[in-house]
Amino acid sequence: MRRLLRAGSSTLLFLAMMFVGSLVLWVGLPLGCLYLGSRVQGATQSLGAALLAMVGALVLGIVILVPLLGWLNRKHSELRAARGLEAYGDVTLEGVMVVSATLAIVAFGVWFFFLSGSAPIPVLSGT
Repeated sequence: MRRLLRAGSSTLLFLAMMFVGSLVLWVGLPLGCLYLGSRVQGATQSLGAALLAMVGALVLGIVILVPLLGWLNRKHSELRAARGLEAYGDVTLEGVMVVSATLAIVAFGVWFFFLSGSAPIPVLSGT
């Protein structure tokens, strides 16, 4: 933690931006695509059009977010190098992505098993 604070506020800012961007990639983009698909399906009554809109939005979102995260990682490495600190390359972005994906999976598991209101494992009633 001490090394992170020594790296400066710009490091914390870049890490926070990478973390938020990766959460948008894991959580925000899929939820947004589901919302878009529901609106298209409601307006057109066509499941095919809804799926096409969802896949198109998902691909477009990935095409925008992944290079943006890569750019943030490169700028973070450049700032570290300018301060005379060791630049770790892609390790920073990889770490942020792993942590954010793990948090997204755990949050989904908590919601699915405890908060969704439905039984995740159907219990057969004896009739």
